[in-house]
Amino acid sequence: MNRKTRTQPINPAVATEQDGSEHGYDRPSKSQLKRDMLALQVLGVALIDLPKDALKRMPMPEKLDDAVRDARKITDHEGKRRQVQYVGRVMRSLTDEETAALRTALDTYRGVNRAETAKLHWIEHTREKLLADDAALTEFIRQHPGVDPQEGRTLIRNARKEREQSKPPRYFREMFQWIKSAAGADEEDDGIDETEDGDDVEFPQRDDDDGYKA
Repeated sequence: MNRKTRTQPINPAVATEQDGSEHGYDRPSKSQLKRDMLALQVLGVALIDLPKDALKRMPMPEKLDDAVRDARKITDHEGKRRQVQYVGRVMRSLTDEETAALRTALDTYRGVNRAETAKLHWIEHTREKLLADDAALTEFIRQHPGVDPQEGRTLIRNARKEREQSKPPRYFREMFQWIKSAAGADEEDDGIDETEDGDDVEFPQRDDDDGYKA
């Protein structure tokens, strides 16, 4: 007598999982896909918010370039929001190599900018110390023996007078350059200036250099 065998129903989810395992790959979860999409959206927003001199040196494909440039021009809140979402969609169409190149360029810019900002703050802090305490000049000269002490004393004296008399800060600004030069900052050609914020960062120049409107 033949024994009847009972056929078990196939669970589609299990079958799909087994099929993926047999082919040596696992599909990313919905949560992972959502995190990846968010990361690309954040990267797109970071590009939109860059200073124009840094932005035009980012290695962006033409379609992303156009989308980011359009987003920077839009002032309407809702229109801006929609364009930012579009930038995110364009970001998701990039290859892994293109995305990695953008992240590297952005990280480089941020690292350079942080170093410049720290040096700028050091110069400003040193200037305030020199204006507040005569002993600070003696210490500064000891640490920077190549500096011109007499020039420093003259600048400090004049900067104090113009501050007391509420005059335009001519010597105050000249002190900035004197400290910068004494510390050797200008020899590094790092582009730090009291009226700039570190936007002029060197990256490989792109072919089209037409600039961006903020």
